[in-house]
Amino acid sequence: MTDRSQTPCGNKPNCVSTQDSREEHYLEPFLLTESATLDAIEQAALKLPGAKTAVKEGDYLRIECTSKIMRFVDDLELKISDDKLIVRSESRIGYSDFGVNRKRAKQLRAELSDAGLIK
Repeated sequence: MTDRSQTPCGNKPNCVSTQDSREEHYLEPFLLTESATLDAIEQAALKLPGAKTAVKEGDYLRIECTSKIMRFVDDLELKISDDKLIVRSESRIGYSDFGVNRKRAKQLRAELSDAGLIK
């Protein structure tokens, strides 16, 4: 899978991104603190339910999040860009995600905030 962190979401309601301006897909920016590193961001992201690291290269990280019951896999893509963290969370299959990706992004924001990695 290629790095899609900067790609806007498609037209299905199963994706959220800091790089998409449409209301149903839009996430508020994640502003990094000076102490934020990809390793620290990864540790915070791995606290999310069903999360495991799939790819970690340079300033890019892809976390696969697997649902407990149906075993669906969603991709959480994170990329450091200057003082911001690009965040994109999308379901691999299906039309709607019933808000799961937005909830995941909210949980990630809380984890990163608790760790002192975002402002």
